[in-house]
Amino acid sequence: MNHFECVIPILNVKSFAASMDYYTNKLGFTRKWDWGTPPTFGCVERGKAALFFCEGAQGQRGNWMSIFLDDVDALYAEYQQSGAIIREPPRNMPWGTREMNVEDPDGNRLRMGSDATGPFDETNTSPFFGGGE
Repeated sequence: MNHFECVIPILNVKSFAASMDYYTNKLGFTRKWDWGTPPTFGCVERGKAALFFCEGAQGQRGNWMSIFLDDVDALYAEYQQSGAIIREPPRNMPWGTREMNVEDPDGNRLRMGSDATGPFDETNTSPFFGGGE
């Protein structure tokens, strides 16, 4: 049986250049490669996470994805400084993670998470539970 090595989401973006700029300058990813003149398809990565961008094709905008890391609170501080679009600050979830929610200019959402730092806050009205966006 073949073993799968990884999965890389392909995000449909309105502007390849704007997406590349946002992910590299606001979210701390590195441009891995691009294709076309001017580029309309390419890849960014940060650590073991990679994303493809495709301008105007392959899928729809508004996808959600989870990215797991060591310290979501440190990432939150980094993103506050960089000007990333933070939809929700870090909070402890009932499934044992601490997550924040970040958005890109095309409406794609990144659930960034690490291990929970305490119990779940029962007053949480997060859209993670279907109560919002």
